[in-house]
This record gives sequence, C-alpha cells and structure tokens, in this order.
Amino acid sequence: MKILVTGGAGFIGSAVVRLAIERGHKVFNLDALTYAACLENLSEAEASAFYQFKRCDIRNREAVQEAINEFEPDIIMHLAAESHVDRSIDGPSDFIETNINGTFNMLEAARKYWEVAGQPESFRFHHISTDEVYGSLPADPEIKFTEDTPYDPRSPYSASKASSDHLVRAWHETYGLPVVITNCSNNYGPYHFPEKLIPVVILNALAGKPLPIYGDGSNIRDWLYVEDHAEALLLVAERGELGRSYNIGGDNERTNLELVRTICSILDRLQPRSEGLYSDLITFVTDRPGHDARYAIDASRIRDELGWKPSVTVEEGLERTVTWYLEHEAWWQPLLERKGVGVRLGTGKAKAA
Repeated sequence: MKILVTGGAGFIGSAVVRLAIERGHKVFNLDALTYAACLENLSEAEASAFYQFKRCDIRNREAVQEAINEFEPDIIMHLAAESHVDRSIDGPSDFIETNINGTFNMLEAARKYWEVAGQPESFRFHHISTDEVYGSLPADPEIKFTEDTPYDPRSPYSASKASSDHLVRAWHETYGLPVVITNCSNNYGPYHFPEKLIPVVILNALAGKPLPIYGDGSNIRDWLYVEDHAEALLLVAERGELGRSYNIGGDNERTNLELVRTICSILDRLQPRSEGLYSDLITFVTDRPGHDARYAIDASRIRDELGWKPSVTVEEGLERTVTWYLEHEAWWQPLLERKGVGVRLGTGKAKAA
C-alpha cells in the first residue's frame, strides 16, 4: 500500500511513518520542516527503499497537488498542523493558515487526484485531529467525549482544528470524497518536541530547573502513548468506515500534578539528584488563559468496531519515555536552541498579528 503522510517529520507523524514502513507500506512524507519538525526522528526510515521525503508546505496548493500526483497514494494521512496551544494564544494566524487553509488545500488536491483517477474505491483521506475540539469536561469520571459530543473549542488551536474537521466532513458530504477522521487525547513518548509538558518536565528536571505547572495542577488529561496512537491511526486508515470519526484515547486520566510527580519518582529511581528529590523542583505558575479543566476520551467505538485498545498504562509509558530521553541527549539537546523552546508562552500578552 502507498501512504502519503503530511507532517511526517513531527512527533506523531514520524511514529506513523516508522510503523507504516515496518509493516511494508511505501511512504511518501510531505513536511514543511517548521520549527517542531525533526528529520532525525526518521533516521531509521531514511535507510528504507520504501521511504521518500519531499519538503512541501501544505499552504502551497500547487506543490501539494504535484506531490500527490507524483506519488499516486492509496491513502493520505493528514497530520501536518500547528499544534501547541500556547503558541496559538500568542500567534493565532499561523494556526489559521496551516490548520484551516492548509487542510482546504489538501482536500482540494486530494479530490482532484481522486476524480482524475476515476474515483477508486480503495482511496481514503484520513484527517488526524484532537479531542480539544470538544472543549472542556466537568470532573465527573462518568462523563467522557464521544464522537457525538458537540464541538466547543476554547483556544485558537482547538478552533482551527475544529474548523478543519468540519471542512473534511463537508468534502465528504458535498463531493463524496472518501474520508475518515480521528480525534485523539494527549500524546506522549519518544521524539516528543521539548515544548510540551512531559518533555519539558523531564529536561528541566535533568537540568535542575523549576518544573512549571499551570495553576494548581488540577487540570486532567487522558494520556496516550504515541506508538499506541500510531497503531490506531493505521488501523482506522485501512479499515475505518468512510465518513465516520473515531476517538482514540489512552484510558489514562491523570491530573497534571499527578503526572509530574510520577515523572519525578521515575527520575528519582533512574537518575537520582545529588541532593533532594526531583519533586522539590515543582513550581506552580500563572495559568494559561482559557485552560480547559478536563479531557477524557470514550474510545469504545474504535474498540468495538476495529478491535483497538491501548497497550500500556501511563506509568509504563512514562517509564519508557523517561528512559528514552535519558539515552538520547544527542537528539534533544540541539532542539533546546530552537525559537520559543524553554520560554513561557501563551500568556495572552503577545502583540496581535
């Protein structure tokens, strides 16, 4: 099978590329190589005859069309996106241009390719999205996001992803484009760019720096190990029902404070500090504007229809993740110099575009 992946040099995209090649699929990776992309994520893939890479910005429709026509994919997996909520608060225009206009370009290029090819039944457009489009949940553990939960985005990032989801559904209903959509919970694992909570905590702890937690740390997230997510994405791409959406979650709800304390305890065991505990570095900082209280995924549809379920608990996944970062300083050290990394973003005080 030939799979075109957008954003394949990113965190989730590279996990999908690695797994797809491992399973014998031919993969064409389109990535603009913006600040969070890292081709080192794909060092193993680059040695494979099944892998191709092309630098391409999805905001350039002509370039996208040319790439799709060149590769002639059976499946397009659209992961390219601006994804950091804090950056969306400070600079929303990039999120509008990439996540909305870029998705529009992808849909139009895919539609043209599909129609010229005679509308092959095997073709699929898989749009990868987030649970943040649903807004925020109350503390009641019985209440979770389902595929029928109304959209209620609260940040420029989630609003841009909600918009892209609606475009994908519209292209299916209006033009018949064969699509599937997935909405995932918070990912973590190896190759996670060091601006998100888990890698920030690991790397700050190793450097003896404060471990910043927004507000009082009570915000709850459902944590999904990235390799489990990649498994689910390929499964939906190959077998999901057309026009349908699937929620993908780790079934691992934790408050941010609980999560950080777990990371600290793993580091205390694997690489103890010379004095004190890593939890001594925990520092509560001013909360992010509009910070959603809780996300939780009901993943029963993908479990019941396609047989997928997460393979690791958050404790097991964090152990693997911390160990990976301890063993791969050569990967993460250069990324600390990239723009915005290690700087408090998302305060809402940045100048309007």
